Amino acid sequence: MIRSTEEKTMKKMAAITCMFIDIGGVLLTDGWDHHARRRAAKNFKLEWAEMEDRHKLTFDTYEEGKLTLEEYLGRVVFYRKRPFTRVQFRRFIFAQSRPYPKMIELVRRLKAQYGLKIVVVSNEARELNSHRIRKFKLDGFVDSFISSCFVHLRKPDADIFRLALDIAQAPARQVIYIDNTPMFVRIAEGLGIRSILHTDYKSTCAKLASFGLRNNEGVIHETG
Repeated sequence: MIRSTEEKTMKKMAAITCMFIDIGGVLLTDGWDHHARRRAAKNFKLEWAEMEDRHKLTFDTYEEGKLTLEEYLGRVVFYRKRPFTRVQFRRFIFAQSRPYPKMIELVRRLKAQYGLKIVVVSNEARELNSHRIRKFKLDGFVDSFISSCFVHLRKPDADIFRLALDIAQAPARQVIYIDNTPMFVRIAEGLGIRSILHTDYKSTCAKLASFGLRNNEGVIHETG
């Protein structure tokens, strides 16, 4: 039988043994992006521009794990007396996260089918990251969490990818990375990591198949 061009190309490529994947925008909605902050400002009747200015001044430090959530809120919201409590505001933050069930199930299935090591490489603050891991049971299929709050590095610093490679003990040529931010995808590619710019479930499935990772269970239907 004559092999197709695709099959010949796949044979030449190193087999993928490890998947690096972002959380926000891929497995779950973003945890605390500008849309969520706008909703918070509206819900709690905060001055949006002032809140956003304070957020921008301190959020990088918070995501790098150098501030607690209480310290972050003290700088951004509770630097003056408010008619609502910190508990109410924290609950609102945590409630913004929603899963993308099809993407979660896709990663679970590919891990089972191909024996992949799954490594999260994500910019997230500690308390929110921990909440999302527990709430959506990400630790049920993720082997390592290279979260900015744990390693004190954040994308676009290429060192966070180098650290993930070291921890995963996987050569870059055997890793596939999925992220919805073009800059982060390009940085990973610059390190020799094959990468996918995630825009939707269908196109990501097709791109994964082109790298030899086919979802043999067929179409995954949305649930939840």
